[in-house]
Amino acid sequence: MAFLADDTAATFLQPVFEATATPTPTPTPTPTPTPIPYPIVDTGQVLCYTSSGAQETCTGSGQDASHTGNAPDFTNNGDGTVTDNVTGLMWQQSPDTNGNSSITASDKMSYDDAVAGASALFLAGHNDWRLPTIKELYSLIDFRGKDPSGYNGTSTSGLIPFIDTDYFEFGYGDTSAGERIIDAQYASSNLYVSNTANDGGRTLFGVNFADGRIKGYGLSLFGADKTFFVIYVRGSEDYGINQFADNGDGTITDQATNLMWTEQDSGAGLDWDESLAWVAQKNDENHLGYSDWRIPNVKELQGLVDYSKSPDTSGSAAIDSQFITTTITNEAGQVDYPAYWSNTTHANWTNVPGANGAYVNFGRSMGYMGSWKDVHGAGSQRSDPKVGDPGDYPTGHGPQGDAIRIYNYVRLVRGGDQ
Repeated sequence: MAFLADDTAATFLQPVFEATATPTPTPTPTPTPTPIPYPIVDTGQVLCYTSSGAQETCTGSGQDASHTGNAPDFTNNGDGTVTDNVTGLMWQQSPDTNGNSSITASDKMSYDDAVAGASALFLAGHNDWRLPTIKELYSLIDFRGKDPSGYNGTSTSGLIPFIDTDYFEFGYGDTSAGERIIDAQYASSNLYVSNTANDGGRTLFGVNFADGRIKGYGLSLFGADKTFFVIYVRGSEDYGINQFADNGDGTITDQATNLMWTEQDSGAGLDWDESLAWVAQKNDENHLGYSDWRIPNVKELQGLVDYSKSPDTSGSAAIDSQFITTTITNEAGQVDYPAYWSNTTHANWTNVPGANGAYVNFGRSMGYMGSWKDVHGAGSQRSDPKVGDPGDYPTGHGPQGDAIRIYNYVRLVRGGDQ
């Protein structure tokens, strides 16, 4: 306030303030999440099933479809390629290698030819294509599919494969060439570090998008090279590489996937219903300080596999050594490691589709072919009846006599919510 004196009176002058503009606040930027190198793509499964195979509501079931992860998200680039917007990988769209617009046995390649073919491929302006790893290839599997095993028909029009045919071209096995409908095995770049019972030679892991499984396949079949469908991939080679950190509290975090796992497994075999009940019990107990544990879906579970290990080469389960894995005695009397349940139903084409659950073998994948042998390798993904008596399957089940155990083990996971 200004003050001015004169001879008559004091006059008080009102203060004068200059108008100033109100500053516009600078908005706080929204943090951008750091992308993780190994996002697990969701299985796509949207239905839940009882252990007897009937459809049921998903709420509170603990099954795959009750939890949503990284939803599959593809872009058709219109040039013979598809981009996976979750993984960032670019894929060849079709296994039609001879370009005749029909996917048949003549499109298949031996493993050696598949490896050589990558360097010769120039597609969509790119020449850096490669044969995918088993984890990259398995990122494409879609468990809305239905397993046609046991289907005796010849028409495939009502069948649903385990890959999204809105984006990828697909063909079932070529029955006119003597193949089975389920003969739609796709090659990966992962050779099994041990040997399977096929012929004692090299074994290649592949994904069968017809029946929804990973198996190890012998590279020779009846004295000739076994052949596979092939689609090539390009992009970061970090996908599928785990970054495990021991939290020191009985949990292990994979910083590549942002999933937290229990260091120890269930310690005993459980059927499907018992597994779901066991998880609920652990959450009631606030196990290791958390109450949101679940059984992993099958793609999360397969993401734990270390394909550089096997019981016969590393003397361990096919998993990082930071994890504690219970030992078992397998069907051949060998010290081995368990198969682990996922919460993913392995649905089939019948009118009771949901009686089987998908599992991943971290030990030998036993089958009965005259005697019990490792027929598909540590790291395979197969399926078991959700409940029942393993004694009903003394020589296993299926073409390679897959061991039916039913009482598989469980390793809990949390995180990955979307």
